[in-house]
Amino acid sequence: MELYLIRHGIAQEHQPGLKDEERQLTKEGRQKTEKVAQRLLKLDLHFDLILTSPLVRAQQTAEILIAAGLSSQLEISHYLSFEGDINSWLKDWLEIRNYTQQTTIALVGHEPCLSSWAEILLWGEAKERLVLKKAGMIGIKLPDDGSPLGRSQMFWLTPPKYLL
Repeated sequence: MELYLIRHGIAQEHQPGLKDEERQLTKEGRQKTEKVAQRLLKLDLHFDLILTSPLVRAQQTAEILIAAGLSSQLEISHYLSFEGDINSWLKDWLEIRNYTQQTTIALVGHEPCLSSWAEILLWGEAKERLVLKKAGMIGIKLPDDGSPLGRSQMFWLTPPKYLL
């Protein structure tokens, strides 16, 4: 199975009276994310499912990916919010779904969560070494058998500037 961890696009800055979960993509954030989505489509990428954080900026990013034709399936998951935990996601969400090894899933979320998830899958622990830029992507192949923690393989780490 392949996981594509995608960080949301450029969003509004923090400001008084605006809740963090309500921050939206900026015009520039939308435009860059749309360009990234179009480039991924040209690379023949397709996701069986896009799973997104419930925060507005992540949902908007996921909707751009859907509109570009990268998937027809979108699901919102609290596991991808800041309170989310990869071990819970693996046990309570992924394991019960019984996806095949050919399945590709995009996880749209936030930093530092996505980089931490990637590091745990790759090295078994978060080492704060990977950096995922806004609208950037990390591709990880999960092993065919057993727990993916510390046994997965990274095949893609791209900041958005290389996809524009």
